[in-house]
Order: sequence, then structure tokens, then C-alpha cells
Amino acid sequence: MITRRNFVKSIGLGSAAVLFSRDMSAADTPAKRPNIIYIMSDDHAAHAISAYGSRINQTPNIDRLAREGVRFDHCYAVNSICTPSRATIITGKYSHINGVPVFNKFDGSQPTVAKYMQAAGYHTGMFGKWHLGSDPTGFDKWTILPGQGVYHNPSFFGPEGQREISGYVTDIITDLSMEFIKSRPSDKPFFLMCHHKAPHRNWEPDEKHKSMFVDKHIPEPETLYDDYAGRTDALRENQQKVFDDLTRRDLKLEPPADLKGPERNKWLSVKPVEVEIEVNGQKKKITGNELNKWKYQRYQQDYLACIQSVDDNVGRLLDFLDKEGLKDNTIVIYTSDQGFFLGDHGMYDKRFMYEESIKMPFLVRWPGVAKAGAVQDALAINPDFAPTFMDAAGLSVPSDMQGRSLKPLMGGERPADWRKSFYYRYYHDPGDHNTRAHYGVRTETHKLIYFWKKDQWEMYDLQKDPEELKNICNDPARKEVVEKLKAELYRLKKEVKDDDQFADAQPPHSVDPIRPKPVKKSVEKK
Repeated sequence: MITRRNFVKSIGLGSAAVLFSRDMSAADTPAKRPNIIYIMSDDHAAHAISAYGSRINQTPNIDRLAREGVRFDHCYAVNSICTPSRATIITGKYSHINGVPVFNKFDGSQPTVAKYMQAAGYHTGMFGKWHLGSDPTGFDKWTILPGQGVYHNPSFFGPEGQREISGYVTDIITDLSMEFIKSRPSDKPFFLMCHHKAPHRNWEPDEKHKSMFVDKHIPEPETLYDDYAGRTDALRENQQKVFDDLTRRDLKLEPPADLKGPERNKWLSVKPVEVEIEVNGQKKKITGNELNKWKYQRYQQDYLACIQSVDDNVGRLLDFLDKEGLKDNTIVIYTSDQGFFLGDHGMYDKRFMYEESIKMPFLVRWPGVAKAGAVQDALAINPDFAPTFMDAAGLSVPSDMQGRSLKPLMGGERPADWRKSFYYRYYHDPGDHNTRAHYGVRTETHKLIYFWKKDQWEMYDLQKDPEELKNICNDPARKEVVEKLKAELYRLKKEVKDDDQFADAQPPHSVDPIRPKPVKKSVEKK
């Protein structure tokens, strides 16, 4: 095993074939093109960021981007699940167009924003969680986690093979990213994708933060005890409930010492109905509602502790840019691959088209362009990210990308023809957590959801019912609104060219990475 410090110094150049002409060179674009750093965590809910009004934690370093740049309050994933969101972000296209509706392998031969940026003379890098089932293409350097990766002493995969690096995964990914910047060619701007694993399940914090929330009471969300009255069967059937579906592994319960191997794993996978805890030095068995409350606290303690490490490392990277004199000409973006339920509606995970699941944090610091401390309310979606990167680099946005550049919004200008609604579709049914497939439309004021395999509808007035508790789809007084939303839904479905390509048959899941290589090990002398 080698340390992260030595490994980042030894990573090699990952050459990637570029499909585009080198005629689109630095000479064809402005001389002082900005560097772009795209920081993305995994499953970081916007309402677990203090800049977004979190009641449960403080994120001072991520908040720096909000103070010095613009905060997007209505940014959304159009398919709220890790792999499809990542494919959408690098292609600027919906899942049914880029071919990744679930956890299937991404076809790396298709055009991506990285390839366009590389062809235009940017030095491109990708470090951290890739999770697309195929090797990254369009990156001069890349080092990724195999599959989901692990939190402690993780293996990383790159052109030179697979290595294990000692340390905590969030620190390591930041180190790799900073080393990429240090070793960049001096005559090129850089495009860096820094993708953190945290705070993805199983929520394993580092030593510095693991006890940070243990003695604190974390406020419960108002919808933690949602009974789903008046909603479709999909909510009742889902298996991502904090009270019913967290396992002993999730809750970090210790198995009996004599359990080994498969028996130990079987014990950890069970969803406990009774837990023994210590209160004031005395052991106590808890069940029922007392256990439910404890499960929520235990889940949030680890989830939030993982976020604190991400926040620390965002601070490390921002300080590094200051030290290197790169702040003024570097765009820094912080986001997550989608939202996440923090006990909202009694759930963890994502997938559903409810606000907590689809809403992405999106913070942009761009000196001279993004107004410091500004808040943007316009609807943004993750297909917009690739066009934004290209526009920032002075490149024309390809006509087949389905998003729009967010650059005007960053400067406080809202184009007259900016979207007032967007289309969403989730495919994985029954899939993990038994979340039912659905599609829908969200406007600035309403949301309509159709669970097409169950032929059931939900509609919410987001102004009067922002927590989405009252399904008014069958209210006779709302019939006209329902019909207008259905018309808009099918207009958007046609506009984005969704012809139900993956409605009945989904691509097979892939193994990530697809190219196994031997693990290279070395021992650092103390």
C-alpha cells in the first residue's frame, strides 16, 4: 500500500483519443480563457448545506462559493440516480438519448464535453468517482474509483493500472486534483472534474469528524412521519424508508464476535427491530418509535460527518487556488449528482421526483461574471452543465445538446425565452429500493407525476404545498390545471425526443471498471 502523498506524484498521463479536429485550438478562442473546476459530491442534499438554509449542519467552505458567487435555488436532475445523472452531465443529453437510463455502461465513443474541451486546447482531468462502467475518454489525465469505491484505503483505477492508496477517500481525491493543477502545461487552461464519493451510503466518516454529531440532537424533518395519505401506491411500496429499511450495516451495529464470513454479512444486512444502546452508562433495549427516532439520528450522524470532510476539502482546494494565484481566472462549481432524502417523507436515498430527491445544490464562483452573493431562481437542469462549460470556454454549443448555457443567469440576466418547465423520467423498476418508474413535469408553480406502470397520477401545488403532502390530481376544482400540465408534459416529452426507448426494456447493468488490472503495491518507508 502506498500513501496518497506519494501516489499523486506518480500518476501518469492518461492519453485519450479525441474525435474532433485540432483546428478548434486555443488560437481560435480568447487568450485568457478561464480554468474550470467542477466539484461534484455524491448524494449531497442541498438542504444539508448552510448556504441553502440547512437546519442540521454548517458548511463554511462550500458557503464561500455562495458568498463569492451565485447560488442556484432551482437546479434539478432529470433522472435522479447516480450513473444516469453523470452521463447526462458530460453529454448534455437526457438518458434516452445518451443511452444510460439505469446502471448500464456508458458508450465512451460518443461526444462528451471533455472531448470538446480537450479538442479546444484545454488540459482535461477526471479524478474520483466516475461510475459509468467504461473508461473515461476525453481526459488527458484520469484516476477513478472502481465502481462505488470505498471510504478508507481505497483502490483507484487509471491508465497505468489499479492501486490502493492509504488514507481517506475525500482527502485523496482532493490531493489528486491539486496535483493535476500543479503539473498542468503552463500554456493551456484546464478543465478539472473532481468527483467525491462522499456522502454516499454506507456513510463512513473519517476520524476527524466521526464523532462530530454523536452528542448533538439533529432536528427531524417535518415530513419524517409522513403517512402517504392520498398519494399513489408507489410511495407505500418503496423500500428506502429510514424506519423500515436501514440495515445493521447502515447503522454501524457490531455483530457478535463469533460471526465470521457469510454469517457476519447476513447479520449486518438485517433490518433491526430491536437495538441495545447505552444511556448514561446503562445498557437499554429500544424498540418501536424510540428505535425509529434513534435510527434517524444514527443515520444523520454519519451522513453529516461525511459532508464535513467534503466541506474541509473544498476549503483546501479554494485555499490552494489562492496560493497558486489562480482564483481570479478559475471558475469553481460545487454540486451533487442529484438530491437526497434526509428523512424527508420518511425516506433516505433519491429516485422519486419529489423536491428533496431531484434538487441539486449548484454554486458557482466566477470572478467578473457571477455576481457575488447573488441568488438565481430560474429553472436549471443538469443537461445545462455541459453547454455551460463550453460557453465559458468560448465554444459554440453543439446543436444536439439538450441543455442551455447557464452563463447569462450567472450574471443576473434571464433570457426572455428561458424555460418555465422541465421534463423528468426515472426508469429503474422494480430495481433497488422498489422505487416505481415514473415521469413528470415540473413548472415554476406545479408538479405532475405519472407512474406509468401503475397508471397512477400525482399533482402538487408547490406554492401552497411545498412539502408535497397533498395530491390534488383528482380534485374536480383542479381539473383545468391538470389538463394544462398533462399537455405540457407531453409537449416536453416530444421536445426532448423521448419515444419510450427504455420504457419496457432496460440495458443490462455493467461491471465497473470493465477492464480489470492487477493491483500495484509498494510500501513507503517510514
